Amino acid sequence: MSRARVLSGIQPTADSFHLGNYLGALRQWVALQDSYDAFYCVVDLHAITVPQEPAVLRRRSRVAAAQLFGAGLDPDRCTVFVQSHVPEHTELTWMLECITGFGEASRMVQFKDKSARAGADAASVGLFTYPVLQAADILLYQTDQVPVGEDQRQHLELTRDLAQRFNHRFGPTFAVPRPYILAEVAKITDLDNPTAKMGKSTSSPQGIVDVLEDPASIRRKIARAVTDSGSDIRADDEAKPGITNLLHIYSALTGESVASLEQRYAGAGYGTFKKDLTEVVVSAFAPIRERTEKMLADDEQLDRLLAHGAARAREVAGATMATVRDRMGFLLAT
Repeated sequence: MSRARVLSGIQPTADSFHLGNYLGALRQWVALQDSYDAFYCVVDLHAITVPQEPAVLRRRSRVAAAQLFGAGLDPDRCTVFVQSHVPEHTELTWMLECITGFGEASRMVQFKDKSARAGADAASVGLFTYPVLQAADILLYQTDQVPVGEDQRQHLELTRDLAQRFNHRFGPTFAVPRPYILAEVAKITDLDNPTAKMGKSTSSPQGIVDVLEDPASIRRKIARAVTDSGSDIRADDEAKPGITNLLHIYSALTGESVASLEQRYAGAGYGTFKKDLTEVVVSAFAPIRERTEKMLADDEQLDRLLAHGAARAREVAGATMATVRDRMGFLLAT
């Protein structure tokens, strides 16, 4: 029996993925490749909805791809590719844009949030329509399930609406994807501001732990991480957001429950707890950093892996687009 297909993507908008990316997505993607027909892409087309320096985008796309392999994605067990290497993504986006209402596109919450921060005049048309590109990413591969967090649920609903609308208007063409709710991971917050989510666009450098970060830097950041009044190590989102965040990180990386950690570190004080947490983080990221650096040192091997993934992706995408063109009434090329 064929396995259900999942698809997800990550933007190459930084020089390293961070701890929140790893726990919230990458680690779970690695697990999914054993039970699903998994497609994962570096979504460089999404990245250009905001200004990018070409050389930086090119470098970060390679670093992102190398980190996916470094984190444990296996090209023999899943399909890893760069979005722009599969031109069917942009072709399908245009076709879907032509059946998307202006009103439903304008209701996308993330566009409202991002354009409000930068100002409507600074927001690009690409930022406005990128949920349709996201829908094309998913529908192109006849995706059964999409790993999503709560912040992407609205975009998946748009994807489902567009799939059903196209199928109704032109005949059965797309699988209608369902959400795959990722295993619950406590929200990882900023080390410097534990009331805010850890994120490249919102956190200070001190507030983020990067996957590829030097161990000495990781140790400094965790040592300086904001804690709370008192010295007892217990989870309390309201009274002790700093130590609660560190407990969640420790628990997520080791599998030990927060309650067990509270008991183990009762009376130990923040210094001992932070020192142990530092070694947990450094140990978790060391093999990923080593594999990523090895991958980046061999451009030809990385290019081969990405070409292999793109070829596999284009097989599926090409078959979908042949059907889409026929359904919509385009003349077939001879």
